[in-house]
Amino acid sequence: MENLVKIIIYIHAFFGGIGLVAGTAVMIIKKGNSTHKKVGKIFSIGMLVSSILSLIICAFPNHHNSFLLMIGIFTIYMILIGNRILNYKRKNYSNNLDKIISGAMFITSIVMIVFGLLPLFTSNAIGLLYLIFGFLGGFMSYRDFIFYKNPENYKIWTMNHVGKMVGAYIASVTAFLVAGAGFGDNIYFWIVPSIIGTIYIFSWSKKLNKKVAVN
Repeated sequence: MENLVKIIIYIHAFFGGIGLVAGTAVMIIKKGNSTHKKVGKIFSIGMLVSSILSLIICAFPNHHNSFLLMIGIFTIYMILIGNRILNYKRKNYSNNLDKIISGAMFITSIVMIVFGLLPLFTSNAIGLLYLIFGFLGGFMSYRDFIFYKNPENYKIWTMNHVGKMVGAYIASVTAFLVAGAGFGDNIYFWIVPSIIGTIYIFSWSKKLNKKVAVN
């Protein structure tokens, strides 16, 4: 059994590494061109496979990891919605699957919040993690449903795509630093990726505002 887990961990790390490299490249490459789209697909596939495997790993005895579990759930959600949001470039596009994914994330977030509030189930540290991820996931999925009511807005769906994909990248970098590289005891490695990602999104938002204003 343990040998099987090790094999899954190696495959998880391999695809996670591919996703990290591709994700870094996507941050640099000019947005919208064919290279961006191809590398973006590699990033998405790498992160999806790695995240799904992380959930499987967490299901094995002696390998339960609440942080890895929540990062995996969040990454899958953000990759799926971040990619599917591009379909809304087409007028009158509507898909119930998107609402199901967002709804599942919202319900999962409520469960996380409940677990975070029940000290009988979690330690204080893990409870705080559940609360943070729960409120963040609830907010993001709630915002999805607001978007579904007004999908024609170019700025909104573009920022949704960028926000979700950068969010998935931040999650993967944080997971690598905290779990993979063993920097979990240093709070800076938990926070810095999110700060850098937020600055990137803010910078890209300013460029998008200028583009929308010109058009």
